[in-house]
Amino acid sequence: MALGRLVPRYALWLHMGEVGLDPERLGRADALRFCREHLDDFLFEQGGELTGRPARRLRRNVERFDPRLRTPYEHMARLSGPVERD
Repeated sequence: MALGRLVPRYALWLHMGEVGLDPERLGRADALRFCREHLDDFLFEQGGELTGRPARRLRRNVERFDPRLRTPYEHMARLSGPVERD
């Protein structure tokens, strides 16, 4: 979202694997390290760049992320639930 367009999640996962991180078991410290050390290279490969305030906001959001809490998207999906048909 910070780039103004979507970045392929699969490409991100592959890149994380290439730099020695396991996206399936990514902890906060590893996510922050990725942001500091590898995010710029990944975004460059994807034809994007994140600097200034948007970059700081992304890092701050990663620092505050708690996987125990639902994202707004997950919360709304839970509220809508499956649609029952007659």
